[in-house]
Amino acid sequence: MSATVKKAVLYVVLVAALSLLAVAGGLSAPQVLSVAVFSSFIIGTLLFWPFRLAFALVGIAVLLASGLLDVPHLIEFASLDVILFLVGMMIIIGYLENNHFFEALLEKVLPYIGGSAKKLMVALLAISFVSAALVDEVTSILFMSAIMLRICRHYKLNPVPFIIMVVFATNIGSSATVVGNPIGVLIALRAGLAFPDFLRWATPISLAAWVVTVLLSFVFFRKPMAQLQQAIDAQRETGSELAAAGGEGEARPAGNFALPLVIFLGTIIGLLSHKSVEHLLGLDHNVMLVGTALLFAGIVLFIEREKARDLVEKRVDWWTLAFFMLLFASAGTLRYVGVTEEIAKGIIHLTGGEIVPLVWIVTWGIGILSAFMDNVLAVASFIPIVGDLQNIGVNVFPLWWAMLFGGTILGNLTLVGSTANIIAVGLLERRENKHITFMEWFWPGLVTAVPSLLLALVLLLVQLPLLLSAG
Repeated sequence: MSATVKKAVLYVVLVAALSLLAVAGGLSAPQVLSVAVFSSFIIGTLLFWPFRLAFALVGIAVLLASGLLDVPHLIEFASLDVILFLVGMMIIIGYLENNHFFEALLEKVLPYIGGSAKKLMVALLAISFVSAALVDEVTSILFMSAIMLRICRHYKLNPVPFIIMVVFATNIGSSATVVGNPIGVLIALRAGLAFPDFLRWATPISLAAWVVTVLLSFVFFRKPMAQLQQAIDAQRETGSELAAAGGEGEARPAGNFALPLVIFLGTIIGLLSHKSVEHLLGLDHNVMLVGTALLFAGIVLFIEREKARDLVEKRVDWWTLAFFMLLFASAGTLRYVGVTEEIAKGIIHLTGGEIVPLVWIVTWGIGILSAFMDNVLAVASFIPIVGDLQNIGVNVFPLWWAMLFGGTILGNLTLVGSTANIIAVGLLERRENKHITFMEWFWPGLVTAVPSLLLALVLLLVQLPLLLSAG
C-alpha cells in the first residue's frame, strides 16, 4: 500500500470518527455536518498540505450548498481586515527585502553577537519574542522569517528547524502584552483589562515559557544547531561576512538603507501607536492597525513606481491569503451553528464550577482547540461561557489568563495552530521550496509547547490566591 493510499485511508477514518463523535455528543444534524466538513478540511490540510487550498475551496462549497453558510456570513467570517493587513505588510516586507534591508541590519547586529550559534539564535528568538509582544505576531513573523531565511541561505542550511524555532518564540511573545495577539485584545475588551494588567500577570509567565521553549528547542534541534556552528566557524576562517554575501553571491547595493529604514521605523511606530491614534480620532478598534499597513504599503508602491505591480504580484503570497480566508470562514461556521459553544459548555460542565479544575480544563481545552483551528475563534467561543460563570458568582479572573496562554502557547503544537505558523510555512514553500510535514512540526511542538504550557499553568495556580483577590 503506497503512502498516498495510507494517507487517504487515514483521512477517511479520522473524518468518520470525528463525525460519529459529534453524533454521540448529541449535536444536531447541521452541527454534525459542519463538524464533518470542517474536520475534512483540517485533516485534508494536515495530511495533504500541498492541496490545502483545494480542500478549503471544496469545503466552503459544501457549506454553501448545504445552507450552513451564506455569502454574507462567508464575507464576515473571512476576516478581510486580517487579509488586508497581511497584504499591506507583505508589500512592505517585499520592498525591504528587495532593498537588502535585512542584510544591512544583520551586518550591524552580528558583530555584537560573535561567532556563537547559540548566541545568534538566542538573540533572534529574543527579538522574535519582543517584536511579537510590542507589535503583533503577524508582523513579527513576517520580519523575523525574512531574517532567518536570509541567514540560512547564506550559511547553506536547511531553514525548517530555524523557522520553527522563530515561530515558537513569536507565538509565546504574542501572549506577553495586550497587543501581541488578537486573543489578548478579545480578552482585554471582555474582561476590562488594561496594558498594566498584562505586564503584571502575562509578561512574567510568557518570559518563563520562552526560556523553557528556547532550552528545549536547542535540545531537540541540537544537530541543526551544530551545523550552524560549523558553518559560522567555516565562514570566519575564510573571512566571509554575512551581509556582504548578498545571499545570491551579489553584494548589497550601497546607499539604499536610509529610505527603507524610514519605512521600517514608520511602520513599527504606526503599529505601536495605533490605539492612541484611534482614540484621538474617535475611530473604531484596530482601524489604524490595518490603516498603518495599508498606508505604508501605498507609500512603498509610490516609491517603486514602475516596479510596483511586480512587487504586488510576486511578493504578496496570494495562495496563503486565499487559504486564510477560507479557513476563517470554515471555522466561523462552527461557531455560527453552535458547535464550539456546545464543546465549551461540555468542558465547563465537567468541572462543576470549581476554580482549580476550571483553570485546568480551560487552559488545555482552549489549547487543544487552538492547535487544530483558529485560536481567536476558539477563545471567542469560550468568552460567553466565562461571562455566564461570572453572572452566577464564579470569580473568573484566573480564567482569562488560562485562555490567553492556552490559545497562544499550544498554538505551537501544529502547522495550523496559529496565523504565524501558516504564514511561516507559506514563506518557506514560496521562497525556499521547502515543505514541512505535519509530524515534522508536531514533534518539536510537542516537546516544547506542552512543557511550556504546563509551566504557565503551574505559575497561574501558584498565584491563584493573588489572582482571585485581584479579580
